[in-house]
Amino acid sequence: MAAMYRTHMSIIGDILSTTRDEAPDESGTTVTYLIRKANVSYSRLSKILDTLVQQGLLEQTSSERACKYKISDRGREFLQAYRGFREFADSFGLRI
Repeated sequence: MAAMYRTHMSIIGDILSTTRDEAPDESGTTVTYLIRKANVSYSRLSKILDTLVQQGLLEQTSSERACKYKISDRGREFLQAYRGFREFADSFGLRI
């Protein structure tokens, strides 16, 4: 059986879902936590996080211990639309 590779979009969906559903507290999730949950290398994850913060989908907070990320209201809207579109595409047998 062929390996199933995740698309860039599905990785973004995983990151947004993790920051929305699995943040250990109100301040958000750490990069280390996201690396484990999204199963993405540090260098790739940091580029994606930078983009998501620039686009307003994630909020970044810094403390003396670490940078943390949490989903923004705009990120919640994006994630809801993405999930709807993914279900729509799946119904046609398409993978996004």
